[in-house]
Amino acid sequence: YYNSLIDSAGHIASYRLEDYNIDNINTGKPLFTIYEKTQEERFRKAIELLRTQMKTHPRTSEGGFWHKKIYPYQMWLDGIYMASPFLAQYAEVFHETSLFDEVAHQILLMEKHARDPRTGLLYHGWDETRSQRWANPATGLSSQFWGRAMGWYAMAVVDVLDFFPEDHAQRKELVALFQRLAEAIQKVQDPKTKVWYQVLDQPKRKGNYPEASASCMFVYALAKGVRKGILPPSYLEVLEKGYQGILEQFIRVDKQGLVHIDHVCAVAGLGGNPYRDGSYEYYIHEKVTSDDPKAIVPFILASLEIEKMKRNAEK
Repeated sequence: YYNSLIDSAGHIASYRLEDYNIDNINTGKPLFTIYEKTQEERFRKAIELLRTQMKTHPRTSEGGFWHKKIYPYQMWLDGIYMASPFLAQYAEVFHETSLFDEVAHQILLMEKHARDPRTGLLYHGWDETRSQRWANPATGLSSQFWGRAMGWYAMAVVDVLDFFPEDHAQRKELVALFQRLAEAIQKVQDPKTKVWYQVLDQPKRKGNYPEASASCMFVYALAKGVRKGILPPSYLEVLEKGYQGILEQFIRVDKQGLVHIDHVCAVAGLGGNPYRDGSYEYYIHEKVTSDDPKAIVPFILASLEIEKMKRNAEK
């Protein structure tokens, strides 16, 4: 697949650096493994191309990456996952240690602005200028706790810790942040289905529904956190019930024996055209689909983490 995407000069098909779209960075993560195995210079050049984007990527006044050039002065939870693990891996592989400071700054800045002190959950987006219709005029925050946005953020934090040096000055801050995040996620797990809702804090409100991608992301992040010793074993019950809930609520096997995952929010965002106002009604009315990669991959990752835990317990 990557052979067809990247030419001999390291150019990536359909990629435009000048779009400053942070979503494009995440797809570069497999290039580290591909380059390590092939030692083909074109793959190293493609990695450097994505790194170059983040050197000049537009920022808020505090240095936070804009989500996209078309969304100026906005930070979204999604964007933390789209760039931070790539940059942390780049820092480790190519010894650009100052990048660890950058990654920590992005994650901590997002929490600083988006975390709700009452619930511990993070709002989907923050507009520094407070100019968007979806933004609270006082805080700049969107109004809802969207499940998958929180899932992206949780996965980002636990994944970057794979690369952070043990002695990095801000590693302990990131661990503490993840522990706060896990506590908030645990509190909004549905006691009946054991999974998580599209809008996390309003499970009983009309139109809300158990959502697959967020649930899989949470189980993956919590399971990895326990395995890595970042979270205490008390989370085992939460994630094991969550995984069983995923199997019961979302996983379907058809007559041919093929596995499907249902009840996936196809997409959600803020602003744009047509305009997305970030309201409760907006999130519950976005298309619901099946077999979306944004649920398939987290389900596989969650399953692998559960399997690793079982094997470790058997040793």
